[in-house]
Amino acid sequence: MIRSLHISAETLRMLKRIAWGGLLFLVAIIVVSAVERKEASLVPELSIDIEPLPDGELLINGQDVRLAIERSFGYRLEGMPVGSIDVQRLEKVLEAEPFILDADVYIGANNQIKVGVVQREPILRVMDKNGLNYYLDANGIKMPLSPHFTAKVIVATGNLPPYEPKFLDRRRNTLKDVFLLAKMIIEDEFLNAMIEQAHVSNRGEITLVPKVGNHKIIFGKYEEAKKKLNRLKIFYKEALPYEGWNKYSEISLQYNGQVVCKKR
Repeated sequence: MIRSLHISAETLRMLKRIAWGGLLFLVAIIVVSAVERKEASLVPELSIDIEPLPDGELLINGQDVRLAIERSFGYRLEGMPVGSIDVQRLEKVLEAEPFILDADVYIGANNQIKVGVVQREPILRVMDKNGLNYYLDANGIKMPLSPHFTAKVIVATGNLPPYEPKFLDRRRNTLKDVFLLAKMIIEDEFLNAMIEQAHVSNRGEITLVPKVGNHKIIFGKYEEAKKKLNRLKIFYKEALPYEGWNKYSEISLQYNGQVVCKKR
């Protein structure tokens, strides 16, 4: 006599839950095992990619990045277990370097540590009265000179106070004045191609030195800067091509609405 086996719907659901639970447990074991194997595996290589400046140059190279990492961690990352690498700490270490604006670090599928670096871009070189020589980036952050490349930016000289991180918050500061003026100049393609130096006198007045022509530009105090630069731009475009670049020894922008020139 054959008896039919009857299994209730509730029992079937229970058996399915047990089966799925067992499967998920097995998958979890496999995943954990894979992660443990990966974390225990060694880093074969440190791959560094540095984004060039707009002119294609590098102020920092791969070796500089490696040395910064070794200086902070105390050892090379190659040959270390992948699980021991603190990616966030590595990014913070690199972003503390004066030439680095941003660092992106991740571990690739082949256990390579991949480092992407964005450089700070210098916009002004400062040679102050105390003999200090450094760059400022677009945010006013101080950068040392690079042993690899000299950035072709406006040079500020003369009576400039020592750098301090919050110099842009100062109400009166000649370093702030020349920095803001340099930013205005480089934002204008024509003027950026013309001006190479800004000198600050003991009275806080600025004299600009052009790349073309044997004359100096008396800018004066950092007042009505946009109007002064606009007058200079018009004068350069409309007057000097006809008068000649070496006719004047001095071009003054200090007088309201005028460009006053001094002949040789």
